[in-house]
Amino acid sequence: MTDTLTPVLSANWADERAWKIANYEHRGGYTALRTALAMTPDQIIGEVKDAGLRGRGGAGFPTGMKWSFVPQDNPNPKYLVVNADESEPGTCKDIPLMMASPHTLVEGVIISSYAIRAHHAFIYVRGEVLHVIRRLQQAVREAYSAGYLGKNILGTGYDLEIVVHAGAGAYICGEETALLDSLEGRRGQPRLRPPFPAVAGLYACPTVINNVESIASVPGIVGKGAGWFASMGTEKSKGHGIFSLSGHVARPGQYEAPMGITLRELIDLGGGMRNGHALKFFTPGGSSTQILTGDHLDMPLDFDSVMAAGSLLGTRALQIFDETTSVVRTTLRWIEFYKHESCGKCTPCREGNWWLVQMLKKFEAGQAEDGDIEKMLDVADNIGGKSFCALADGAVACVTSAVHQFRSEFEAGYRTPAWELFPYERSALFPVKTAGGHA
Repeated sequence: MTDTLTPVLSANWADERAWKIANYEHRGGYTALRTALAMTPDQIIGEVKDAGLRGRGGAGFPTGMKWSFVPQDNPNPKYLVVNADESEPGTCKDIPLMMASPHTLVEGVIISSYAIRAHHAFIYVRGEVLHVIRRLQQAVREAYSAGYLGKNILGTGYDLEIVVHAGAGAYICGEETALLDSLEGRRGQPRLRPPFPAVAGLYACPTVINNVESIASVPGIVGKGAGWFASMGTEKSKGHGIFSLSGHVARPGQYEAPMGITLRELIDLGGGMRNGHALKFFTPGGSSTQILTGDHLDMPLDFDSVMAAGSLLGTRALQIFDETTSVVRTTLRWIEFYKHESCGKCTPCREGNWWLVQMLKKFEAGQAEDGDIEKMLDVADNIGGKSFCALADGAVACVTSAVHQFRSEFEAGYRTPAWELFPYERSALFPVKTAGGHA
């Protein structure tokens, strides 16, 4: 097995009490901050641009370019907001990072805030992960005590306050403008754009919103140089990334590797498919991305290659499904999630996802009728691209790609229940025990 891992953000995860500031400093933590404070803000932005860091939250937008959009002639305060509301089904990279090494994020926040000339930063964490919130709060307190936060940081005259904010417990709050509404104390619902957050974001002030992994990557870039970061990955997707491997693999988990690694390599690193089974389909970036099949095992997992294949790299949440899995059942479970998590602001999303659930239930039960596939695709067409945010687009991606890749399974739903074609206990990740206690 070829070891293609590049532990950078995850290098200290196995250390004893890695989350404590003393242990983080022992590995060189906060040295990048000292380097950054000796640079000008524009030099830091230039370094991040040269590194080619693209947003690790799903969209893949160049991070340095996003920072440069902040109008410095605006007299209002500038804010940095870290989107730590990880909620996408299958995505589980930011929470382990914040639990194992919260100071990596805190150091990244300080450097990034300095670069955009912000004096207040907010880390918006999903409200249900109370253990993560507490660990981040402890790390922030330690950083204040060490002089890395507060007034006159390390004697440079730069001031910064960080607030760890417990979110509202809704998937929609992961959408950046809904997050801002929630942070301001309102119901989390997407805003109409323009204006964009860089011009009028939090409290109508210039705001940069970045994912946890994006910000956590900044200390490495500043400390080791843009060339070091750019030496990993591909030409247009540079650097390292955390890939969340879950489902029907022997060793699911987080694998930090260069951008452009293939799924075949990741599955090999994860011990291969579970015994006796073969890959049927997978999500390259969480449930809101179009599913791909075994034909894409050797496709480089970078932003452009995955897009060329008809999907999106997203948050690199690789959900792996073998041949025992019903595509109809899987799609129904995803759409039930999107129906439940829709904020209800837009009619296409609010009503359309409800109707998709009803139709998919008919396919699952073998009670669909001729023409229902076309009807379902028509409903999806009336949802996608017609709402305030990308939640509806993600739901449509589930349905349309599933039909495109496995139309015959939906056609089977005209006469045969999905649980007869694919008994659900066969795809269970854990053995299903009978009343007598036997598997």
